Amino acid sequence: MVVLFCTLNDRDFKKIAYYCEQMIQTGKFIAFEGIDGSGKSSQVALLKSRLQALGQKVYCTFEPTDNKIGSLIRTIIQGETKADNRTIAALFAADRLHHLLNEEDGIIKKLNEGYHVLCDRYYFSSYAYHSVHMDMDWVSEINQKSAEILRPDLTIFIDVKPAQALQRIQQNRSATDLYETMDMLSGVYDNYKVAFERMKEVEKVLRINGDDSMDAIGAQIWQAIGNMM
Repeated sequence: MVVLFCTLNDRDFKKIAYYCEQMIQTGKFIAFEGIDGSGKSSQVALLKSRLQALGQKVYCTFEPTDNKIGSLIRTIIQGETKADNRTIAALFAADRLHHLLNEEDGIIKKLNEGYHVLCDRYYFSSYAYHSVHMDMDWVSEINQKSAEILRPDLTIFIDVKPAQALQRIQQNRSATDLYETMDMLSGVYDNYKVAFERMKEVEKVLRINGDDSMDAIGAQIWQAIGNMM
């Protein structure tokens, strides 16, 4: 065994101590994905409760956000404002960058404060939804900066077939939005599979059968989170 000794000045020591502290404090970033009606939001809430019960700091968020860009997107999705599909995709990419970088409650800020961030949709949603209307390479390109800034520690995909998802939507909602049709959900579902295959070398994706009970799905997610932690 070889033992190496080195001398650190005060400046170097403080720098190392700072980075060690940041590593300890930085939380995990977990993104939830799935077509509309897959049950993502319920699983986000369940995971939040379980982590908080262990004394962990948890911050839940979603896309599109509720800031000005995200609010504009919502008016488009709900049919109140008309926009070209390229415009919609670009707005999502801009909303995502602001979501990451804004200094008040951005994802990066929360992670550095030691929060585990649970995000209901991230860039895989753009790959899946917007590529129904345009080339996935273009969608990937406009979201590349977000991917470079922050990839999830884990992406959880709740796998529900379009027919089952649409049935849930129709049973639980009085109105549907731009994306909640059988043709759209089918295209989105297929695009998710394409995107996961294309990104398999750089992304950590957990696919879970969304036809299982809420508790069974939650148990699988909890096991995966425990292994990751």
